[in-house]
Amino acid sequence: MNVALRRGACPALAAPMATGDGLLARVMAVGTVALDAFAGLCAAARAHGNGVIEITARGSLQVRGLAPESAPLLADAVAAFGIGVAHGIPVAVDPLAGLDPQEMIDAGALATSVCNSLATASIRVAPKASVLIDGGGPLHLDALVADVRLCAQGDGLHVAIGGDAVSATPLGAIALEHATQAVGRLLAVLAGRGPAARARDVIRAEGADPFRRAMAELLIEAPAPAARPSAEPIGIHALRDDRLALGVGLPFGHANALTLEQLVETARQAGAAGVRPAPGRALLIIGIGADAAPSLTAGAERLGLIVESCDPRRRVIACPGAPICSSAQIPARALAPAIAAAVAAWRGTVHVSGCAKGCAHRGAAALTIVGRDGRCDLLADGVPAGNVAVETLLHSIARLAAHREAAHG
Repeated sequence: MNVALRRGACPALAAPMATGDGLLARVMAVGTVALDAFAGLCAAARAHGNGVIEITARGSLQVRGLAPESAPLLADAVAAFGIGVAHGIPVAVDPLAGLDPQEMIDAGALATSVCNSLATASIRVAPKASVLIDGGGPLHLDALVADVRLCAQGDGLHVAIGGDAVSATPLGAIALEHATQAVGRLLAVLAGRGPAARARDVIRAEGADPFRRAMAELLIEAPAPAARPSAEPIGIHALRDDRLALGVGLPFGHANALTLEQLVETARQAGAAGVRPAPGRALLIIGIGADAAPSLTAGAERLGLIVESCDPRRRVIACPGAPICSSAQIPARALAPAIAAAVAAWRGTVHVSGCAKGCAHRGAAALTIVGRDGRCDLLADGVPAGNVAVETLLHSIARLAAHREAAHG
């Protein structure tokens, strides 16, 4: 098992990554995880790791605090519980794929076909290269970046490369039956540019023509999909079988395994069938009745989870920070709750980064806090706003908030 710290790579069950609190393993669950299986994963996280479970911005599960001898035991447990796990080139799908009454296609079924094809194609691309298939439902993936984007449009799929829904370069549309072939050809273009090439790099150097040529006879001229309201995982979502899903958030993307085991018991009492992790550091509880939703929501709130989209903790994006991450200069995650309370009235996203790498959030933020030599660099709307001690951080945030509020009227 490879436990080395690899720059530009992603952790996996079979290849965990070294961090400041041990090894980190990522579990890219496929479909609905049964309640018993999820409870078993939580118990395994306590037995083999430090009991911290994360959900990433892209909707993957992560288990922290593993050791070289315990990481294989976690992988064995995941297999024993029957949790479906994606392998190979990541193919992201909308979190309610196959269950959403508003979706145009079952993105999950199409992703399975794509993954099976890629597994036999032996295409070697950059470790973080990814594919995205959006079925067209309300819990869409417009905010996620991917090298190859397929989005349901009419009776086909719109294809774009190298970005999120706004920044990606559109290529046109394809028929649904050509999806697997198109993905293979587009990834082959990347593979032909070397093991580190990403779609945005090819576009920057050569434009989109190499991609268009690769699938010329498949492309149909079509406009890019219209902009959609932001996807909101927190709250109630209708399912096809007249049941519901309840989306709850993990504060700052993490929770103790014991808390999640208690959530499983609450979900079981509500008649839920299972859970699905979702982009935005959320967990969808699948298959509840309308009459059970209020009590389940209240139970999740008592456990300290996020049940309202307006919760100020949702606007604070914090990396693990020190000592969890060996690169971090400040305890970003430990500071996050106090920062969330301090910026409750702040407009926009607050990004707390343990170091200058900014791993947790690549977009713009109203306030950015960056650890440097044990202190905090502040940027308000991207403009440097001082360097302060950790002990005076909250006072400095309050001062900046007052100035910003006065400037915005």
